[in-house]
Amino acid sequence: MTPTNSHIEDLLEQCKSGNQHAQMEVYNRYYKAMYNTSFRIVKDSFKAEDIMQESFLTAFRKLETLKESSMFGSWLKRIVINNSIYDYHKAQKSNTVSLEDVMYKIEDDQNEPNDNEWTHLRATEVIKCMKSLKDNYQIILNLSLIEGYDYEEISEIMNISYANCRTMISRAKESLKQKLKPVEGF
Repeated sequence: MTPTNSHIEDLLEQCKSGNQHAQMEVYNRYYKAMYNTSFRIVKDSFKAEDIMQESFLTAFRKLETLKESSMFGSWLKRIVINNSIYDYHKAQKSNTVSLEDVMYKIEDDQNEPNDNEWTHLRATEVIKCMKSLKDNYQIILNLSLIEGYDYEEISEIMNISYANCRTMISRAKESLKQKLKPVEGF
């Protein structure tokens, strides 16, 4: 076990006993990644921040249910994604909140799609095209290409069948590919 893993396990144990300094340390380690995850789904800075903070509160309240402390990051990310998708669907149903057309920020090149014909595209160009897709295609491609979830996890998160998930990802990728053709002259 690495020192970082044992340190996070110690922090989580302290969090379980209500140590606010430990909770703040955990928050400081994870908040940027959790905010970015939420923002990519809800596309609203204020909502993403609220969802991220609410997700931390939920995680700290339910910390006893976490079986392996080493899985805290992925467990927290799942909470953030579920809360973000719930909020997104709630906004879609009520139509009281319009989604802003905001440019995503990607800090590293690891998040570029791996298809050979797309490797020469810069991530920002791909994401510009992604934000012009239908909302459900944007969400499913974010979960698949950027967050790295597999079909089974995505189907569970989005509450759709495995076959529907595969089909939707395939169609979303094809739609993205069609939108990229005029940009790159394929």
